[in-house]
Amino acid sequence: MTAIDARVVLEERSIGAWMRAAAALRARGYDAAIDFQGLFKSAILARASGAKRVLGFSIWHLRERGARAFYNETPEPDARTPEPPNSEPHVIYKNLRLAQRLIPSIDLDAPLEFPLLVPVSAPVEELKRVLGGEPFAVLNPGAAWPNKRWPAERFGEVAAFLRARHNLRSVVTWGPGEKMLAQLAVAHSEGAAVLAPSLSVVDLIALLPHARLMVSGDTGPTHIAGALGVPIVAPYGPTSAARNGPWDPRDIVLSTFDECECRYQRRCHVEARWCLGRLPSPEVMAAISARLEAAR
Repeated sequence: MTAIDARVVLEERSIGAWMRAAAALRARGYDAAIDFQGLFKSAILARASGAKRVLGFSIWHLRERGARAFYNETPEPDARTPEPPNSEPHVIYKNLRLAQRLIPSIDLDAPLEFPLLVPVSAPVEELKRVLGGEPFAVLNPGAAWPNKRWPAERFGEVAAFLRARHNLRSVVTWGPGEKMLAQLAVAHSEGAAVLAPSLSVVDLIALLPHARLMVSGDTGPTHIAGALGVPIVAPYGPTSAARNGPWDPRDIVLSTFDECECRYQRRCHVEARWCLGRLPSPEVMAAISARLEAAR
């Protein structure tokens, strides 16, 4: 994080906290503010910073379109950031395109690199000791949105398959409120999976480079794995992989987005037709074999 000179933290959601944050930003006299979030609140804060240049997405690429009123610069559309009706650019490219408006030397066609420092983690070292040096995959059945979760029992079936077919143990990770999901996956793994301890984001960054594979949906750990170059197989449902999926073309996304009736919703209102629930384990297993072969 050495490229970050200062942080201004919004510690609460009160008007007073916002005013203090805006004052702190104005006091620094920034030349430019970039809003990568595309929300009213982030756009207002960018404008309140006092920066002469306030950059944000075009109206078609904003999560809240009214935020456009607070920007004085937006990138022009191109082949990979089109406007309607084809307006689903990948978020990585969309963000780089916005940054290029400020830094024209950014090469949008250069290979992506994420220079993450891999830390030493005591929980991860203990987990590796428990595995006895065996190669392993990481399975992550959780997600903040219940609608993004492929059934935990099927993650267990995948773990059993990885052990039987590819001689890989599985480490099942979990975040806040997800431990029961992880335990359910382990219970259905026929002894092939172990439950990870509680891991911070830093611990996860320490763990993932040692994994042969990551199986996870559209959630933070998947994108951390992608940044670290870990091979990924990802079940996607209510979100578009073209917009939010792994960047490496060798990674495999199994998407039910086209048939999903609850797109971009935390919970599916048509439970009997829940799209990710219709993705069978054998399809994921076949994708895993293909991705492991491509990683050789």
